[in-house]
Amino acid sequence: MLSIRFVRKGKKHHPIYRIIVQEKTKNPQSDYLENLGTYNPHTKEKQLKKDRIQHWLSKGAQPTETAHNLLVDEGIIKSDKVRAGTSKLGKKRKAEEGVKKAEEEAKKAEETTAPEEKDETSTEDSVEEAKAEEAPKEEENKEEAKEESTSAEAPADKKPEEKKE
Repeated sequence: MLSIRFVRKGKKHHPIYRIIVQEKTKNPQSDYLENLGTYNPHTKEKQLKKDRIQHWLSKGAQPTETAHNLLVDEGIIKSDKVRAGTSKLGKKRKAEEGVKKAEEEAKKAEETTAPEEKDETSTEDSVEEAKAEEAPKEEENKEEAKEESTSAEAPADKKPEEKKE
């Protein structure tokens, strides 16, 4: 299987990459079929042979993840970028990603459903219902406060402490 990949060239601490076509199982430093261009990460300079890249893609060559992202940036491949690198998401990050996706889907679902036009009677009814629900809750809170205050009172046989000023 053919692969379009980067080969590191250049000086120490100053890499320049060659973009080549090569058999996937071969060592990247060994012989290659064709040089398709260069990429300098310091200056972001790219020199690509677009027609030759299209030719090798049509022959079935698969770009590596980083090469794929570079080709997407240049507009040679019409696709989304892929996650490059071998590191995987941790448990915590996976959970966060899942929550974000669920929230986004919920927002999309809300946006796609057309909001119904509310008439004046329905808004009045909903306000009355909300007030009716709040009234019993307020009474329960008052009763709980009374119970707490009676239990917090000092017993009758003990004298309350006087505050010194």
